[in-house]
Amino acid sequence: MRLFRNDYSEGAAPQILEALARTNHEQCVGYTEGDPHCERARELIRAACGRDDVDVEFCIGGTSANIVGVTGMLRDWEGVICTKDAHINVHETGAIAACGRTVLATQDADGFLSPEAAELMYMNQTMTGRHMTLPKMIYITNATEFGGVWDRTRFDAICDWAHGRELKVYVDGARMAAALTSAGNDLTLQHLAARADAFYLGGTKNGMLFGEAMVIADPELKKSFPYLVKERGGLMAKGRLLGVQFEAAFEQPADGGEALYWRLARGANTCALQLRDGLNALGFESYLPANTNQQFFVVEPAVAERFAAAVGCETFAQLPDGRRVIRFVTSWATKTEDVDEFLAFAATVA
Repeated sequence: MRLFRNDYSEGAAPQILEALARTNHEQCVGYTEGDPHCERARELIRAACGRDDVDVEFCIGGTSANIVGVTGMLRDWEGVICTKDAHINVHETGAIAACGRTVLATQDADGFLSPEAAELMYMNQTMTGRHMTLPKMIYITNATEFGGVWDRTRFDAICDWAHGRELKVYVDGARMAAALTSAGNDLTLQHLAARADAFYLGGTKNGMLFGEAMVIADPELKKSFPYLVKERGGLMAKGRLLGVQFEAAFEQPADGGEALYWRLARGANTCALQLRDGLNALGFESYLPANTNQQFFVVEPAVAERFAAAVGCETFAQLPDGRRVIRFVTSWATKTEDVDEFLAFAATVA
């Protein structure tokens, strides 16, 4: 039975591997600095974002992107507001703090940073002037840590609040493709790019071997990125490997269809919804609404352990009543028959 542990267990989509193999003997300059594949990828991503004034840079992974993105837009005495379950607050081993920046976590419980909670944090941090860390950025993820998707109304509300307080908006897009191709989504890449100061498009969790593409509108980050990515150990000598992958992912097919980047995510989402609906039909309780490739359920500890042993799903939270929140994740490689096989097993657990 296939694992549903995460969306980077497999290697890479065949189209990505084919592009890497086809260009394998090319000799290119290093460090993403002017090789034809990185330049073409930049061109394609700018076109997809509808902005020709942004810089597009490449990182090896999500933690590297977040370190460079957050530290590059904050000074030592400034902090970033996020939810308590935000990736930079929970799952990156204190990387932001280790780089001398402060994470200011709100009490938002659903994965979405609200203007109300952000305002409360801002007021608490600024009431005594220079004696407390000054909030200067908000960090949000799309999709959220619990698979939620930012709709346009909610996204505009938090951007309006942030820019009204002269805070920058940074979006962690490790699963951006899943969010923007999810059922019912009304937030476009173009609208997000028009409002965020910086964000990245995840490749590691969407069919690539590794890599994220950072889209930068903020003038300060444009200047600091080339130096920070080197200083923080995130600059690849064989940078063209990043460019080749994003070039293949964003190149428009000859038949005029959807680019590979979006097709891979759409397939993962389809299988996730099949899994969700199947488990709901068996009586399993969803934790929070989610239309992306991450699905969360509330189960008893013994059930969580059976699922973990069978398909590798992780426990994400322990509830006060002793039940656990577990996560199932589909990927570009998941097939509908994989989900059918799992649901047949799940029926024996229900």
